[in-house]
Parts: sequence; C-alpha cells; structure tokens
Amino acid sequence: MSKKQPTKERSLIIIKPDGVQRSLIGEIIGRFERAGLKLVALKMVLATREEAIAHYNKDEAWLLKVGESTIKNLEEKPTKTALEYGQGVFEGLLKYLTCSPIVIGVFEGNQAVGIVKKLIGGTEPLLSDVGTIRGDFTLDSYSIANGNFRAVRNLAHCSDKVEEAEREIKLWFKDNEILNYIHIAEGILYDVNLDGFLE
Repeated sequence: MSKKQPTKERSLIIIKPDGVQRSLIGEIIGRFERAGLKLVALKMVLATREEAIAHYNKDEAWLLKVGESTIKNLEEKPTKTALEYGQGVFEGLLKYLTCSPIVIGVFEGNQAVGIVKKLIGGTEPLLSDVGTIRGDFTLDSYSIANGNFRAVRNLAHCSDKVEEAEREIKLWFKDNEILNYIHIAEGILYDVNLDGFLE
C-alpha cells in the first residue's frame, strides 16, 4: 500500500438491498456528504454471486468462527458442524447481497475509512448508537437473523481498513470510473491558510 495524503483516503460503501428497497439511498449518501466526505464514484448494480463471493472474501477460519458462534446461540441441539453452520451464514450473505439492486459508492476525505465506519455504526443494528445509519434506520438483530438462518439486514456495508477499502474499490470500479476533482468544500476543510474566501 502506498503512503497517501490522509485527505485523499478512500472508502467503499454499499447500500444493501434493504437500504435500496426502503428508499434510503439519498439519506445514507447525504450523511457522508454532510460529514464533509467527497463522493468520487457511484453506481447501481445487480451483483452476481461471483461478485458477492469476491467482495466478502471469507476463508474457512471465518466460516468456523461464525459457525461456532451460531452453535453457541442455538436454543436447540446443533444438527450440523460449525463449518456447515458457517457456510449457511455465508450463503445467507450471498443471497442477501444479490436479491435486489445495490448502490455502490466511493467517498474520499480525511480518514474516510474511519469516518464512514463511525457514521454507519456497528454491524448489529440493535447495538448501534443512536445517530448512526444503522442505529437510526433499522432494528434487526443477530438473534432474529440467526434464528431464521439469514443475514442481518443492516442497510449498508463499509470497509473496515484502508487495505480492505483499496481491495474492494478495485473489485467494483475501474480506475476511469473514479473521478479526481476539486470540491468547493475542500477549501474550508483542508486549506491551510484559509485564504480565498473574502473579496
């Protein structure tokens, strides 16, 4: 990973099927814009299974961890191995991401990955803080999702780390689909001398 100016950091967001179907696209994008992040790429797609697999990029260790967690939270005696439960959860994620159009965007700005993550909130909506996208707009929980063997419907995805953002952005966007431009808000956010505002 190359060392970049922090104001040029980029994060990928995906407005998931429930966010699209509940007409929250503008609200979600607006949260990032109001924080001062610059939108540099945006598109709506119907993701394929292959794209979803590449996006989630989960290995057997993740499947086992999720499967063990599922077994721990089951009310009845397990009927499958941890790996089988983990694969079931993964299949639920794939089904969820591919069931409806999704909106994918790239936001740029100072520490964009951390800012986007903070605005979206924790993975489980029930535990997300008020004021976050997940905390304000959905009430799904792991207990309901796991009980029905489906993905938790938490409206949006964001990159967890800078390296992850770089990998995910390359999956969904070609270089020529990401725009480099100056946004007027960058003057007030990043201009060292704060000149050029007065006539």
